[in-house]
Amino acid sequence: MLTGKELKKIAWARLKDAQILFQNRRYDGAAYLCGYAIELWLKARICRTLGWQGFPSINREFQNLSSFKTHDLDILLKLSGVEKKIKTRFLAEWSVISAWRPEVRYQPIGTIRKEDAKMMIESAIVLMRNI
Repeated sequence: MLTGKELKKIAWARLKDAQILFQNRRYDGAAYLCGYAIELWLKARICRTLGWQGFPSINREFQNLSSFKTHDLDILLKLSGVEKKIKTRFLAEWSVISAWRPEVRYQPIGTIRKEDAKMMIESAIVLMRNI
């Protein structure tokens, strides 16, 4: 299991990686890592909301917790306990981030435009500060 603190540390590292990729015009990778950072951040928030010591990270730890074995940001937001707050106060940022899917890593290079990657980074920062 990964603790909420570990998940947040990894999430900030992935966001920093996204910023470095963006600075080097690697927009596809930057956008992908923003979504991944939010996934990790939401899982940390779920731990806090449910009073868990950590979030399952390997298959056997998910026994009887299959609903939590997801990369779907909308589902994770629902499970986090802060959906109403985020969709009320930060809907614009959530709308940008929630379009993310793990499968975007298979998109052809050049699919993500500079402006879209920038919006992903900016939205991820706002959400990570408020989830």
